Amino acid sequence: MEKQQLKPAVLLLADGTIYHGYAAGAIGTTTGEICFNTGMTGYQEIFTDPSYYKQIVVMTNIFIGNYGVKSEDSESESMKIAGLVCKNWVPSYSRPLADDSVQHFFEQQAMVGIAGIDTRALVIHIRSKGAMNAIISSETTDISELTKLLAAEPSMDGLELSSKVSTTIAYFVGDANAPKKVAVMDYGVKRNILNSLAARGCYLKVFPAKSNWEEIAAWQADGYFISNGPGDPAVMDYAIETVKCILKTGKPLFGICLGHQLLALACGVSTYKMHNGHRGINHPVKNLQTGTCEITSQNHGFAILESAVTANENLEVTHINLNDGTIEGIRLKKQPAFSVQYHPESNPGPHDSRYLFDDFVTLMNN
Repeated sequence: MEKQQLKPAVLLLADGTIYHGYAAGAIGTTTGEICFNTGMTGYQEIFTDPSYYKQIVVMTNIFIGNYGVKSEDSESESMKIAGLVCKNWVPSYSRPLADDSVQHFFEQQAMVGIAGIDTRALVIHIRSKGAMNAIISSETTDISELTKLLAAEPSMDGLELSSKVSTTIAYFVGDANAPKKVAVMDYGVKRNILNSLAARGCYLKVFPAKSNWEEIAAWQADGYFISNGPGDPAVMDYAIETVKCILKTGKPLFGICLGHQLLALACGVSTYKMHNGHRGINHPVKNLQTGTCEITSQNHGFAILESAVTANENLEVTHINLNDGTIEGIRLKKQPAFSVQYHPESNPGPHDSRYLFDDFVTLMNN
């Protein structure tokens, strides 16, 4: 950044660790749970992913902003992260097709960030200590004042957030004459999920998170999709009840990320908060049905309890994470319902898991 733009900023973690840097984006103060993403590209998709709501994201790639931003790359209508931490902030950009700089993008949406941070050291710290709340400020560097503000930030564990990012009115996506109708439960759905379904001949009605079942059922969908989203799935009683109602119909159901956790909860399997979570675009997952490995994009801080899944005679594990053995996919043995913890719609990639959308359409055709 130019010298006149450099303004001191501070990052304070809940355990008292302090990092000093300079302001990136808008000037202000922000709080949230700190997490890190290891992706080398795709920062705009991350910033606009509703699943990152109320989270301060550490980007491990050394340069952020060098290829600018482009409106069609956003996964929602606005940025959803709580704040950004990076090493080098690049207001200028080199991509001819870009619409704007990342600096202007942040300023327009009053998004606060901090740059000049040794993100490698910070990630090592978070990996060791686990996820925790944090505060960024370019308004004040008074640690005592920031400590008081940080103490008021609620823990992500037990926090219901999906209703905060969901649409407030139902809307349609795709061709009304498409062969299949899919009801999408919007708990923080990404645009490329909707695009991926519409591209496969599905006409979508996207419902608000807390829609009543009678309204959803009245549309007479051929299948149901349970979306990704932020927060703790265990406290989403309204969503768990909706999934139970869907299962009673016997129609095909597909869940991604939070949708995977909600399907498990509806089947009596509990969830838990992970030490760090999985966030990146190169996580290896094994498909237990084919024996092949998929490179996947992931973004989740909660997971389903492995022992509860294996003890459930109605569920089958379909995918596992090759880094830590956590469950990445399940299906019901006697119903056309399945889910994965990762993101097959990831844009610009990887594309290894796009077949899951085809599997869902096949279930509806059958």
